[in-house]
Amino acid sequence: MEHNSSNFIRNIIINDLESGKRNHVITRFPPEPNGYLHIGHAKSIVINFDLADEFNGKTNLRFDDTNPLKEDVEFVNAIKEDVKWLGYDWDGLFFASDYFQQMYEKAVLLINKGKAYVDDLSADEIREYRGTLKEPGKESPYRNRSIEENLDLFDRMRKGEFGNGEKVLRAKINMSSPNINLRDPVIYRISHAVHHNTGDQWCIYPMYAFAHPLEDAIEDVTHSICTTEFEDQRPLYNWVVEECEMKSTPQQIEFGRLNITNAVMSKRKLKQLVDEGLVDGWDDPRMPTVSGLRRRGYTAEAIRAFVRETGVSKGSGVVDSQMLDHFVREDLKLKAPRTMGVVRPLKVVITNYPEGQVEMLDAEINPENPEMGTRHIPFSREIYIEQDDFMEDPPKKYFRLFPGNEVRLKHAYFIKCEDFIKDEDGNVVEIHCTYDPETKSGTGFTGRKVKGTIHWVEATQAVPAEFRLYEPLLSTEETEVDEDTEKTADTEKTFLDQINPNSLEILKGFVEPNLKDVEPQTKIQFFRHGYFNVDPKHSTKDQIVFNLIVSLKSSFKL
Repeated sequence: MEHNSSNFIRNIIINDLESGKRNHVITRFPPEPNGYLHIGHAKSIVINFDLADEFNGKTNLRFDDTNPLKEDVEFVNAIKEDVKWLGYDWDGLFFASDYFQQMYEKAVLLINKGKAYVDDLSADEIREYRGTLKEPGKESPYRNRSIEENLDLFDRMRKGEFGNGEKVLRAKINMSSPNINLRDPVIYRISHAVHHNTGDQWCIYPMYAFAHPLEDAIEDVTHSICTTEFEDQRPLYNWVVEECEMKSTPQQIEFGRLNITNAVMSKRKLKQLVDEGLVDGWDDPRMPTVSGLRRRGYTAEAIRAFVRETGVSKGSGVVDSQMLDHFVREDLKLKAPRTMGVVRPLKVVITNYPEGQVEMLDAEINPENPEMGTRHIPFSREIYIEQDDFMEDPPKKYFRLFPGNEVRLKHAYFIKCEDFIKDEDGNVVEIHCTYDPETKSGTGFTGRKVKGTIHWVEATQAVPAEFRLYEPLLSTEETEVDEDTEKTADTEKTFLDQINPNSLEILKGFVEPNLKDVEPQTKIQFFRHGYFNVDPKHSTKDQIVFNLIVSLKSSFKL
């Protein structure tokens, strides 16, 4: 496969297969259905599916739905759609909730082995008793309950006799362990909440750190690939698999998560942006969610290529968001048809062009891909150009329109500015030009040269359009990666203070008539502006909305 570049996880799998430790490969992508996937999850998807694919293995899509208070079937459906759109299909579709009965039985097994106990301490007390990195924890006064009492209390927890937070089940490991994760972690809590899959069948739910290794073992996952923040939990992961006497023993392997400049990469903070109405939903084109990238116009091929290029390592690091833009340009340059759009229109009247006449001009659809053929563009006496393609009093080296100057209209003729009209406020609202009929594009005219070429749209057949131009959602160069606090790592402000007020600019303009019936999600390159995508959410028959995907050029180099 073209993407089987060497990395430490791939080498582990090769060694496992060659040594006989494993005779097959099963990976999994295990999202919690409490939000939409973002670009960081895309990296995990690509790694898990690509590795299993390379070694003729399987990849399961499994929803870690152990917290009914935060989960929703909307998120389940969105995650499925994102995985499929990225180009992958799972071998098995599972939910943690499929295994609730087995997990309950394994918890009972731990109690019977003297490896778990019911605790009455509050969450705050448990936190206080846990100790610190420098000080050992203190044992709960309920730690030495008898097996019989623990079985009885856990059964009553299961039957709903206690309220939320009254009791928890804790693993009995080592309150003096240097690894805080092993200081009798909570493995079950009471939650009288309706679950999206199991309804009100359960009122106790396993904690993620207990459920996850069991899910992997039940599904015979061989390589449980996760990000490095779970590295400290690996001893607990192994403890659960061993003490619950699972037949299969998955291996947890951690890699560095993907962080991108100028992007919010915390699911909790993304949810906050949505809940507070600061963005247009989870699929807002400024969001680093997979659905947001899709709506903006990024392609699955570009995202996969970007993720593979970032590689797999233990270090997290921060990747320049321009690197992703580079792969989008590379993917679209041969696919996207070229056309013209004017985002800030200024009317031009070509005074010596015959009134009422409209001629059709030929233009290539994509000069980098001649097989895409040609298109026809109407041309007449009145056209629109960009406002910034005219200046009344230009600086030196300004080669576009100004009084007395001549420019080429892309695919059309030379025009020369003869006069202009201003409104009461002094704004230029109309330009009067003459054209030279001998200078038509494609005729081989060599009589004289001009230094500027500008784009335009014929006025009578122009299609009104809305253009949405985007800047990064965060105004700081720092990446928002901090999951656990409202404060960023380098400032006392909250991440909401870093929101860029200019992240969205909406303009009204015109496009060529060949885009009149363009379908949502169509990618277009507008001459001189960049690559745009037809917005699937807000475009209507009366108003096409184009999202800027990326500009045409970047200083970024691989």
